Amino acid sequence: METLIPTINRLQEVFLTVGTEIIQLPQIVVVGSQSSGKSSVLESLVGRDFLPRGSGIVTRRPLVLQLINVPPLKERLKTENGIKAEEWGTFLHCKNQIFTDFQEICKEIEAETERGSGDNKGISPEPIYLKIYSPNVLNLTLVDLPGITKVPLGDQPEDIEAQVQEMILSFISNPNSLILAVSPANSDLATSDALKLARDVDPDGRRTLLVVSKLDLMDAGTDALEVLLGRVIPIRLGIVGVVNRSQHDINTHKTLQDSMKDEQAFLQRHYPSLASRAGSRYLAKTLSRLLMHHIRDCLPDLKTRVTVLSAQYQAQLISYGQPVEDHSATLLQIVTKFASDYCNTIEGTARHIQTSELCGGARICYIFHETFGRTLQSIDPLGGLTDLDILTAIRNATGPRPALFVPEVSFELLVKRQIKRLEEPSLRCVELVHEELQRIIQHCSSFSTQELLRFPKLHDSIVEVVTGLLRKRLPITNEMVHNLVAIELAYINTKHPDFTDAAQVSASVNSQQPLPLLDSCSQAEATDGGKRWKNEKVAEERTPVTGFGSPSKSQAINLLDTAMPASRKLSAKEQRDCEVIQRLIKCYFLIVRKGIQDSVPKTVMHFLVNHVKEHLQSELVGQLYKQPLLQELLIESQETAQQRTEVAQMLEALKKANTIISEIRETHLW
Repeated sequence: METLIPTINRLQEVFLTVGTEIIQLPQIVVVGSQSSGKSSVLESLVGRDFLPRGSGIVTRRPLVLQLINVPPLKERLKTENGIKAEEWGTFLHCKNQIFTDFQEICKEIEAETERGSGDNKGISPEPIYLKIYSPNVLNLTLVDLPGITKVPLGDQPEDIEAQVQEMILSFISNPNSLILAVSPANSDLATSDALKLARDVDPDGRRTLLVVSKLDLMDAGTDALEVLLGRVIPIRLGIVGVVNRSQHDINTHKTLQDSMKDEQAFLQRHYPSLASRAGSRYLAKTLSRLLMHHIRDCLPDLKTRVTVLSAQYQAQLISYGQPVEDHSATLLQIVTKFASDYCNTIEGTARHIQTSELCGGARICYIFHETFGRTLQSIDPLGGLTDLDILTAIRNATGPRPALFVPEVSFELLVKRQIKRLEEPSLRCVELVHEELQRIIQHCSSFSTQELLRFPKLHDSIVEVVTGLLRKRLPITNEMVHNLVAIELAYINTKHPDFTDAAQVSASVNSQQPLPLLDSCSQAEATDGGKRWKNEKVAEERTPVTGFGSPSKSQAINLLDTAMPASRKLSAKEQRDCEVIQRLIKCYFLIVRKGIQDSVPKTVMHFLVNHVKEHLQSELVGQLYKQPLLQELLIESQETAQQRTEVAQMLEALKKANTIISEIRETHLW
């Protein structure tokens, strides 16, 4: 079981370059207010002075301290020709450099802190990794963090308190970390910032250990017995009291060995019942035991997490693809796949089918039968035609002669006007399908062809070629749809099998509204005509000649003494004539509308959709598969290349971690 802590140390080294946050390794995190005695506690665990000291915030970067127990120098010299020092330290940023002087370690920590966070007392989240090898330490891994501060001093940023808290929370939020909260005995535990932060992330207290420092500085007549027994604030993992060296001891260079003897004597004198469960030596043993048991509990989940992450990163690496070696083959493969995905999206056989909205062929079908079909159905065959318009057309078609029958020319003139209204929705249908074919390009780019995201220039070129092909086919399709309507306008086929015979319509209308007797009709016509003639003559004399143009509806010439009403009552014959024309127009319009509704979708499919499907791949290959363009088109985006490198590094780290964890036998855990 003693091998567990070195195993975690090896895992920390493996994940150094890619970040340990993702794997959440077990470790002990030291948290406390500024000047609460954190550094003294850590030095007592090591047994040597090696941490920077001073006023204000001294620890400005996280220090990952790995304590490794080694045999004494005499024993090591018998078996190996290794480092000829009893104790030494190494930094991960100083490759192959060994520090045997602990004052040099202190100076290197100060220098590295200034390199990473500047000399203005600011802080940096970038950790410093320090390993200390000694026969006098127990295997431990601790993280020393900046002390919790409230007021910025000197050149410190205004939000120094928030920065420190954010850094501490980023470490102690790891569910696999143990929290070593340091709080001085001469302050109230209820106001301890370290305990408050620990409670925020560990409300049950399952992974919090409290160290009460500076037991010797309490006011005379008071002691910390109630606190150490857990009667003030119960801590599940325990409360350990320690006595720190005073500033006078540090100034007079009192050794840590002497300090530990004095600490033990103080505890025996003031806390005899707790002397065996307090002090720096007991704290080191407790931390080592807790960390080993904690690692043992976390190891199964850690192994599972490494396995799951390996699978995820492997899939991510595959999605980024391999670096391009054969440019020609890669380009052909991507172009072919894009063309295939484009056609499959139209056919409805694509792998990535949207569930939020209609897309591709389904959308085109909806445009044909719902949007276009309903628009045509909503067009009124007689829309925009009033009885007066029809009557005017009949009279204009007869010229100077009064009409005995409804002239055919007036029917053709009016029905063409109505058929012309079908052209606009037909062209709009073409436009909507063209827009959907444009949208399919983006759909294929984002869902179907991941490789396109690797090569932004190739992606832009493919979009440009497909857009150009669609743009080239749009006027041809529009012209054909325009011709469909023009064909209907060119020849009004009154002999169409579905068209009602004009004579039958006329007879049907006449049978519903029988004509009056001929004599009465003639008499009425004569009387009415005589009156009209008189009035017209008078009006002609009164009305000045304004031009040679024929009168229009908007500029009607008033031939009566009184003002002419906007709409007048039609005679029985005029009503019958209008109804005959209306029935004929409606009948013929419905025939044409049915044909247009059927032929426009077929035209769009043939001239636009199917043509693009058939010629897309050849167009892409013809315009993009050119030797001078290959290198330029297949330049990867910097972002993709960087992401591939990062994912590959993480995958390599996870593989090494899996190997390290697999070396631990189940029997070693107990």
